[in-house]
Amino acid sequence: MLRAEGKTIQAMWVAMGSLSSFALAIVSAAILSRYFNKTDYGTYRQILYVYNTLLIIFSAGLPSVFAYFLPRYTAEQGKDIVIKVTKVLLIAGGVFSIFLFLTADIIASLLKNPELGRGLRIFSPIPLLLLPTLGIDGIFSTYKKTIYIAIYNTVSRSLMLLFIVLPVILFKGTYVHAIYGWLVVSVLMLIIALYYKNIPFRGLIRQGSSLTLREIFGYSLPLVGASLWGMAIRSADQFYISRYFGTEVFAEFSNGFIDLPFVGMVTGATSVVLMPLFSKLIHENINGNGTAALLELWRNALTKSAIIIYPIVIFFLFNSRLTVVALYSETYANSAIYFSIAMMLNFFNIIVFAPLLFALGETRFYARMHMYSAFIAWIGGYLIVVFLDSPLAIAVFSVMMSAARTLISLSFVSKLLSVRFFLFIPVRQFGLILLHSLLAAIILKLIILFIDAQLDGIFHLLLLVVAFAILLLSSARLFRIDYLGVIRPLFSNFH
Repeated sequence: MLRAEGKTIQAMWVAMGSLSSFALAIVSAAILSRYFNKTDYGTYRQILYVYNTLLIIFSAGLPSVFAYFLPRYTAEQGKDIVIKVTKVLLIAGGVFSIFLFLTADIIASLLKNPELGRGLRIFSPIPLLLLPTLGIDGIFSTYKKTIYIAIYNTVSRSLMLLFIVLPVILFKGTYVHAIYGWLVVSVLMLIIALYYKNIPFRGLIRQGSSLTLREIFGYSLPLVGASLWGMAIRSADQFYISRYFGTEVFAEFSNGFIDLPFVGMVTGATSVVLMPLFSKLIHENINGNGTAALLELWRNALTKSAIIIYPIVIFFLFNSRLTVVALYSETYANSAIYFSIAMMLNFFNIIVFAPLLFALGETRFYARMHMYSAFIAWIGGYLIVVFLDSPLAIAVFSVMMSAARTLISLSFVSKLLSVRFFLFIPVRQFGLILLHSLLAAIILKLIILFIDAQLDGIFHLLLLVVAFAILLLSSARLFRIDYLGVIRPLFSNFH
């Protein structure tokens, strides 16, 4: 019997780890942007861009294999798999480092920044040290020890913040000082990660597994292709709006067409926890019981995610202009329409279809779907420019494409598992949550109109958040929605 409460706790720990990573990244960017001049900061950001782009290729999708293969083997064999994959990541990191060192000037030329070549050569040893650290999430989610994910992410990001930012502050340094700090902390992160990767296997004797590198790469490499096609999809709308509608419209689009970080944290944490569970259930699908258990787990996870995400989305839809102005000033008030369009996607991307596809081993389908989507995104974007000449239409088209990928993937999975499409979606629960959130948002809006309040700035936005939360919680019983019950297991775990 699957314990929903335990899964909630596991997902909460993953989300807390993601939150700490996000917060520390924001703090780091805020500090460095103030201490560096624009040239140094631009070079530093370009190094990050090059590293993160090439990481998709050189990591070869290997971090994802842990959550797929580990649930299908004993813990003793799992130890062998972790060691084997980590060695491959070490080799891949070495190749990555050599590639960066040898091609630094070529990359600098492509990005039209001569200083970038020097920076990349100094940075080049870091991939060798960091690639073997990848895969922590998949390992600990498999063995239901996600609290270690939260600890690792918080500790590692804090160390990175300390070692990268401190030399810059103390020595009034340039981006080079930040990279040297990054190099030192990468050594520490490697040591910590290797220690962490052994935690689930303490006291166990390594036992050889039958898993081959061919099987590993057969699963992982399509994910690399999917990631690259995903980059092509994301860049299409940015390219067309930037090229055909000017820098001012592009600035409004960039500040408005964004994801709410908290939504990504919830869906990401759900994916991390569900992936190994789905893989195990599908692998052990004895007498068809696995499918029923999978469906129960899936619907429960979607309902809990909707309880958290849908009220947030509804609130920001009703307060999109206030949010954008509070963040970016009145200058970017026009970004509110793009923000509202982007929010609509969250009604669909709450359905985290990737864990289902990956657990079924359908990474090739996942890659093909992204490939076709990339072609459609670029062709469709061009046709919109020619015939509609509207940046808003491009934004709407982008959301429609993302929603279509979700529905197509879910339809594909339903056929594979011989389960009716609509059984995957808890329609009644979704409807109740949306209705309740809409009524609370409308009541709050009417109150504001009645008292004729003039709202602007972060303080007023926070007041509205509190008022909206009070309205939701005070009327939750009428709709039989237990908002507090979603997070209560995390706190009860400490008693």
